[in-house]
This record gives sequence, structure tokens and C-alpha cells, in this order.
Amino acid sequence: MVRSPVVVALLSSLVVSLDAQLTSRDWWEKAGFYQIYPRSFMDSDGDGVGDLNGITSKLPYLKEIGVRGFWMSPINKSPMVDFGYDISDYRDIHEQFGTMADFENLVKEAKRLGLKVIMDFVPNHTSNKHQWFINSEAKVAGYEDYYVWDDGLPNPDGGRNLPPTNWIQAFRGSAWEWSNLREQYYLHQFTVEQPDLNYRNSKVVQEMKDVITFWLDKGVDGFRIDAVPFLFEVEKNSEGRYLDELPSGTTDDEEDFDYLSHVYTQNLPETVDMVYQWRELVDAYQETHGGETRVLMTEGYAPLEVLHEYYVSSTSGRLGSHMPFNFGLITDITKASKAQDFVTSIQSWMAIIPEGHAANWVMGNHDRPRVGTRFGKDRIDMMNMIIHSLPGATVTYQGEEIGMTDVFISWSDTVDPAACNAGEALYAQKSRDPVRTPFQWDDSAFAGFTTGTGTWLPVASDYQSVNVKVEEGLVRSHLKVYKAMMRLRESKTFQHGSMKARVVNDNVLAIVRELDGYNTYITLANLGSSNEVIDGIGLASRLPSKLRFEVMGTDSHHVKGGAVATDDIFLLPNEAFVLVARIAPVERVHESICEAWLE
Repeated sequence: MVRSPVVVALLSSLVVSLDAQLTSRDWWEKAGFYQIYPRSFMDSDGDGVGDLNGITSKLPYLKEIGVRGFWMSPINKSPMVDFGYDISDYRDIHEQFGTMADFENLVKEAKRLGLKVIMDFVPNHTSNKHQWFINSEAKVAGYEDYYVWDDGLPNPDGGRNLPPTNWIQAFRGSAWEWSNLREQYYLHQFTVEQPDLNYRNSKVVQEMKDVITFWLDKGVDGFRIDAVPFLFEVEKNSEGRYLDELPSGTTDDEEDFDYLSHVYTQNLPETVDMVYQWRELVDAYQETHGGETRVLMTEGYAPLEVLHEYYVSSTSGRLGSHMPFNFGLITDITKASKAQDFVTSIQSWMAIIPEGHAANWVMGNHDRPRVGTRFGKDRIDMMNMIIHSLPGATVTYQGEEIGMTDVFISWSDTVDPAACNAGEALYAQKSRDPVRTPFQWDDSAFAGFTTGTGTWLPVASDYQSVNVKVEEGLVRSHLKVYKAMMRLRESKTFQHGSMKARVVNDNVLAIVRELDGYNTYITLANLGSSNEVIDGIGLASRLPSKLRFEVMGTDSHHVKGGAVATDDIFLLPNEAFVLVARIAPVERVHESICEAWLE
């Protein structure tokens, strides 16, 4: 068939414009990220603790399940008081994890597989074994103000001065510790072995920027920045004193972190500005070193209006974090939450995202109970379907894809400082050990995590049935549901389409993904305790009379490709699935008509 040159030119222009529209997003904006807790992912040397070579050996698994990149909890040299979050050397690897050569090999292998490597950057505090602190405590010239020091308040009873303020550390008790050597208090918003750096000292600011550059030179693709809200504290008043914080009213326990409203120690404007400075650094590095975007992810539990500022300044337009972590599905949603609660959380987050920026969704991490524990084992597939049906980037904590749940840890086995500080009576309320247990690879001894004779934390008792090997061999499993959702996220509709979150019949959450010319997908989740029958006709435009099942939970009686009447969709309690309205080839303007005309 002969085509008119004018028609060919117009169709070529249409194809180009559509392609440009569908490929404008950066790699991280639509990526699935995976959090690795290195101590518990894979042990390569039999000592019962995970390590870098163990991670490297399992990178093909990450590639297979569909993630684009992974971030690792700290692997720097550390006394391990807080299992790596107390860093004694930012430019070295802790010997339990391996060597710098092991890290360089990990980066090389990740790049070969097309995976992005994200480092955990811990800027708020160091270990008290860091040379900077040793120098500062001894008042070595140039290091005197690397940390936050204060004389404290006069003691009316005589003796040593009292702490400067009533500030409380995250792990219970006063945030101030007395130094006999320096005869002053230093601030520590975590354990006493984790003194806070002083970001009002320009030397400290530059030191930490140099650390970022060091790891960029090692080939990392970005940073997950720990505990960002804590970076700056309020300056002293005209009397040379820090201000006390007021009670929050949420607890009567005066030693508990939540007892105070942390208005003088968290999310100060200077803290947000520091994130802008780091963004300028990584953007400048990209310009001079080429390659793809180096991404910044920031950990901060903060009000939505503050998280908006972490994205971009509403006054100056300065860019900040690519991904201020969205913890709404952790903090706002519980097992008792209704469909409307999910919609409110989703819509609230979408509303604060600045134009031209991407959403992100975090369902779990190494500090919070696992999805199967928070929501129940019967909702593991549901929650993975929900988070992966939403637009933007997702973050999966290791083990959530196979349905791992929290493990009971006795007081005698407890190692988490947050739990140890709380004491035996309260440790279970504060412990993060249950979510940090070894990854379950197979049904062999110690779940295939180690070839040794023990593990640093106990392995879950259900590891023989909940593990990668077993779930790979099942017709249906949590892992296969997860992989199916990750494949869906590669579709044009999921990467570029619109999203609507709606409540149907009070109890059913519907997430609708649409894109002109491409399949429409509808994720349905019954959060009620009764059967539900819904009419889906009005959920999306131009729906056919029948929809097809695309992804189903492990207990579903439906089969992939099976049909259901669009106006008569039945859901059991706690049932979730993804339906698809397939677009006939003749309707695919971009993929069919245009391409056919251009042949």
C-alpha cells in the first residue's frame, strides 16, 4: 500500500509525540526499591551474620523479582551499639560485613545486572568512638564544636550541673550525657554512644558533603538519608539557654520519647535547607560525571506540609529529596482501617506532591512490625497489591514479598538498644528485633541463611513453609503475587496512567489505573468482614461488560484470564485481586494503527 508523504509525516509525528509523553519519567520515579538489612539478608562465611558477599550472591534474586534498585542499612565501620547506625568511620566497611573490595565487587555485579545501589547515609550522629568525637571531647583545636556541647544548668543542691533541657532521646531517657573528660553535656538524640553532630559548624557540613562525594566516587546511585528531622536543634536564646519542649499529651511516661512535642529538635527550617544543599551536591556531581540521576531518599516522620518542603521549597523553588519517604501506609493505616482510611491516606499524599515530582509508597522497614503482623496473614497479598497499584516508586522491606511475619524474641535474646533501654517489663513494646530476623531462603537449617551453627537473631519457626524455595515451587504464593504485581508495574498504564482511589460499598477499596489506548486495571480489596458484590461499571471510562482476572491472592478461587461481569463482581472478606479491561488491537492507536501505517 502506498502512503501519502503527508500522512506518513503526520503519523510519524504522532508516534514521536506519544513516545516522548510515555518516556519522560526518570528511572527512579517508577522504580520498585528493596530494602536490605545486611545483618539478616544472607551470610556467606558461616558466622551467623549477613554480609556483603552474601548480598552479592543474591542479586540475581532481586533482578528476578523485578526491583530496580536496593538500599542497604549501614555497612560502615561501627562498634555496633545500634547495629551500624553508630558509625566510627564513614569511609570504611565494618569487618563483619566484609571489605571495601567486597563492596566494590557488589557495585560491579549490581551494575552488570542493571540494579541501582543506594547507600544508607547517617548524618545526624556518629559513634562516640569516631575520631571526631574523641578529638572534640578532648577539645583538640578545630574539633571543639563538631558536636553539641553545653555546660548544663546550675544544680540548686550543689554538685554537677543538671542537663541543659528536658529533651528526651528516641531510645528513652534524657538526650543529654555528661562527659567527665570535657566536663560538659553532649546531645545524643539516640543512644549515649551516638552523639549528635553540630550542623551549625560549617566544617561539619563540609565533612558530611565529602562523605557523600566519597561514596559517589565508589559508584553508588544514591543515598537513603537516616533520621533527617533531627539534624538541627533550635539555637540558644538571648540568655544562652536552649528551650525546654512541652508535653505532647500522648503519654504520661516522662521518660518516653513521645512524652514531648519535639518542636525545638525536629524539622527545623535549617534541616530542610541542608537537604537542599545535598541535592545540589548530587545534581552537580551528575553534571560532571554523567550517567543517570543519583537519587536522595530521606527518612522523616513529619507532617505532610513539612514533607512537601523536603521535596521542593515553596518559596525559592530549590529542590530537595527525590523521595521524602511516605510512611502514611505505616502510620495512618491499621488492621482496623476502613476503605475510606486508605483513600484518605492516598489522596492526602498525592495532594502534597509538587508538580513534576513523583509519589512514593513505603509499607514497611526495619523499625516497624511486618505487614503480615500489622494487618494479618490473610491480608499480605492484599497489601502488596495495594502498594504496587499506586503510581510512583515503591519500597519493599526484605521478606515482605514472601510474607514473613514478626518473630517472638525473648528478653534473653534481645539485642536492640531501643528494647534494652526500655527494660524487661517494656522491651517487647520497643523492640525492633522481631522484624530483623534472618531472611528465609529455603527449608534447610537456619532457612538457608547461613552454613554456620547459629544466627545473630533466631530464625522464624515457620521458615520451612515460608521461604523463597517453597514459594517458587507453588502454583500460587505470596512471592508469585508480588512478582506478578512487579510485572504489571512495567506496563505503560501503571507507569504513565492516571490513578483514582475510591470507596465502593463502604468496605471495598478500588484503585483504578487508566491510560488512553492501553489496558485499564482495577485493583479491588475487600476490607470488610462480609462478602461484597459490587458494580464496577462506573469505576473507569469505557469499561467492557466483562473484565478479566489479572492477579489474584493465594487463597482466591479465581484463575488468571477468567472472566467476571463488570456489574456483578463478588469479593470474599479480605479478598483482593486485579482486574483488567483489555484494549482491542484496533483501539491501540499508538501501538497498532500508527505502527501499521508506518510499515
